[in-house]
Amino acid sequence: MQWRSIVVGLLVLRVALSCVLWLAFGLGPSWGFNFPIKFSFNLHKIELLKNGDMATSRTNACRDEYDRKYSSFSDALKIKMRGMAKDMFYFGYDNYMKYAFPEDELNPIDCEGRGPDVLNPSNININDVLGNYSLTLIDTLDTLLVLGNVSEFHRAVRLVIDTVSFDKDSTVQVFEANIRILGSLISAHILLTDPRHPFGDVGLEGYDDELLRLAHDLAVRLLPAFENTSTGIPYPRVNLKSGVPPDSINETCTAGAGSLLVEFGILSRLIGDSTFEWVARRAVRALWSLRSNETGLLGNVVNIQTGQWVGKQSGLGAGMDSFYEYLLKSYILFGEKEDYRMFIAAYKSIQSHLRRGREACNEGEGDPPLYVNVNMFNGQIMNTWIDSLQAFFPGLQVLIGDVENAICLHAFYYAIWRRFGALPERYNWQLQAPDVHFYPLRPELVESTYLLYQATKNPFYLHVGMHILQSIEKDTKVKCGYATLHHVVDKSKEDRMESFFLSETCKYLYLLFDEDNPLHKSGSRYIFTTEGHIVPIDLRFREKTWEEQAPWKEASKDPPANISNCERIPEERRFALPLKSAYMRQIDHMVGLS
Repeated sequence: MQWRSIVVGLLVLRVALSCVLWLAFGLGPSWGFNFPIKFSFNLHKIELLKNGDMATSRTNACRDEYDRKYSSFSDALKIKMRGMAKDMFYFGYDNYMKYAFPEDELNPIDCEGRGPDVLNPSNININDVLGNYSLTLIDTLDTLLVLGNVSEFHRAVRLVIDTVSFDKDSTVQVFEANIRILGSLISAHILLTDPRHPFGDVGLEGYDDELLRLAHDLAVRLLPAFENTSTGIPYPRVNLKSGVPPDSINETCTAGAGSLLVEFGILSRLIGDSTFEWVARRAVRALWSLRSNETGLLGNVVNIQTGQWVGKQSGLGAGMDSFYEYLLKSYILFGEKEDYRMFIAAYKSIQSHLRRGREACNEGEGDPPLYVNVNMFNGQIMNTWIDSLQAFFPGLQVLIGDVENAICLHAFYYAIWRRFGALPERYNWQLQAPDVHFYPLRPELVESTYLLYQATKNPFYLHVGMHILQSIEKDTKVKCGYATLHHVVDKSKEDRMESFFLSETCKYLYLLFDEDNPLHKSGSRYIFTTEGHIVPIDLRFREKTWEEQAPWKEASKDPPANISNCERIPEERRFALPLKSAYMRQIDHMVGLS
């Protein structure tokens, strides 16, 4: 059998019979994709290059057709797509507020609210995320500001302050509570109190750091996950009232345990209490120390007591993704060289052992690059699927300046989207078919599309965003919102709209088409958390006020037996926001603070 080829996203061309749109996969003996037309990338344009057996006239025709379709995107069309993204957000948000609030999520088909599955505590697909704390409202706070709706932002903040409590008998996943709830509370607090007013004067009369105090309360309730663990790697779940459940498992995924540092670190630096950053950083160091000596790779599931790898798969998707993301973003935010060294070492290991295909993205013999799942100890391929979460990686490559490889990998995922009108949760690159068919309105491809457009200003990415936006509108819109696709082929649906759809997917789509958004025009520098929450790159996050007080300053020092009993910064000092007098020149240059 022989593979048929695919012309990924960037080669969306059709000129008569000679410029076929290669979006369908065929069968073949190898994992790779042989492109009938070579393509090369430039930061500001994409050129089609002539293949050896193609007539010049046909190549020129393809180029002309490409230029006609994708070399421009009118202002009027931007306005239309921006309005469509805005309407999409409000259709989901307004219906959540009407039919679901104060519950966690909206069931968009039945127009009802959804909370934890109290009758089935083992239903972790629901209970890991839903904690009976108005999840969707909290998760969307900063999106309201991105859309310029200050009055609704104020109303939402007041609702959170007046109605949300974390004193709940809810067992939640530490990772999900951190990125969706803690991260949003911190982001909204920072935006409310930012003296530079990048979104205009959004200050709320009478606001007294209530969101920050809620964030602190939640973080304290998550701290028991770090107690009684031999490695310092946290338990995956806690009960918000009682701590780690007695029947808790001793296994957790790398991303879940190692993606707490951004939110915990910001909280520590805002309130002057080192506890939160320290436990998160200890977990990262512990995971890092367990990487393979041969490959430098980490596995995806680890025993928190023994430090043994239960899951030996190393990849870029579920269980691994945000660990890499937060190594880089922690460095950008906090300026800790340790984070940068870990990220660069991890990136080199990824390129050496996960990347398959030819060396260059656009030229040379062999298959275009693909990142596969391998055994962490020997680099051998473990399976033949990729998952949709991996589509975040081109965006991360943009942040480190590896734009050409980001363009190439993004094109691969967009080709899959072109084929199905969505990204299946898992796609088998050998069988060229979905392994897991559902699409829960995930944002990763949209996020990478947005970041690539910001890096290149190539209008092609506006066309990609338009296609994604139109696909979601056409295939997932239901009576009261947007529903998870149960099957990307037959477009059957599940009655669930996860909070990240409003927090991330709609946000990135809107920002893609809103050139004049304050995030793009204010002169401030921002980074997005893994849940899409906005955090400014700020000097105060590079200052630690606890160096003299912290008894565990050295990385090699054993942690206290019970972190809840650790020495704390006095209450009156917790809300000091000092600026750092000197900071690393290298980081200043990278994040534009010099």
